[in-house]
Amino acid sequence: APDNIAARARLRHRPPVTSTLRTLPALARAGLIEAERLPALERVAAQYAVAVTPAMAELMDEPGVARQFLPDLAELEVQPGEDADPVGDLTHMPGEGIVHRYPDRVLLKVTHTCAVYCRFCFRREMVGPTSEVPALSGQALDAALAYIAGRPEVWEVILTGGDPLVLSPRRLSAIMGRLAKIEHVKVLRIHTRVPAVDPAAVTDELVAALNAPGKAVYVALHANHASELTPAARAACAKFVDAGIPMVGQTVRLKGVNDDPAVLEALLRAMVESR
Repeated sequence: APDNIAARARLRHRPPVTSTLRTLPALARAGLIEAERLPALERVAAQYAVAVTPAMAELMDEPGVARQFLPDLAELEVQPGEDADPVGDLTHMPGEGIVHRYPDRVLLKVTHTCAVYCRFCFRREMVGPTSEVPALSGQALDAALAYIAGRPEVWEVILTGGDPLVLSPRRLSAIMGRLAKIEHVKVLRIHTRVPAVDPAAVTDELVAALNAPGKAVYVALHANHASELTPAARAACAKFVDAGIPMVGQTVRLKGVNDDPAVLEALLRAMVESR
């Protein structure tokens, strides 16, 4: 209990965060982790990327948010039977940037960069600024799109990564435009955390970049706690909806975050409430 009281006091007096925190010292200066924990946590940061946006830094007094984004030594624990590729991406990758697990849909991993880095991410070994492939471009992108174009059974393309909405509107628009020209692809789905974790990044230009004539375009928002759906996040989501882009929600059941029925209910209700 005394530790919790001290933590809350530290958070109440933390300085305002104006840019994304990408290092442990930056998290400590912002009052989000204790300075004495830095040496131990360096081992975590050396293995898995760290990033906390200003929007999420403002919510760090909520344990359901802090637990998702602040590094913890428990991340280095490996249990018997654990797999570095738990969803089998590598098994179903016919080429760089493509995961083809089900006959009628593919994942197009356009970037390995995210606005924030979730401590529970099942692709955490593959994402981050030290990734060998921070973004799919050039010949790799051409090959991925050629793969999709050459398989008429592919009905849906899911843009993921990383987070597709960290790309510039110009790059995102170019990818969407090329996908729009593939006749047998009917649905384009963008999976993202950006509207919640970095709502200021959802500009009119970014929304317009998702235009794909003749295709059904959906944005799937990943959020795990109702606190993430701030007024700014709801306004960001409204931009997509007002532009005619339907939104769906995605969440992960996490211990200490949303494993309480009332907390999970609050999240699911918040996802479908009006702005």
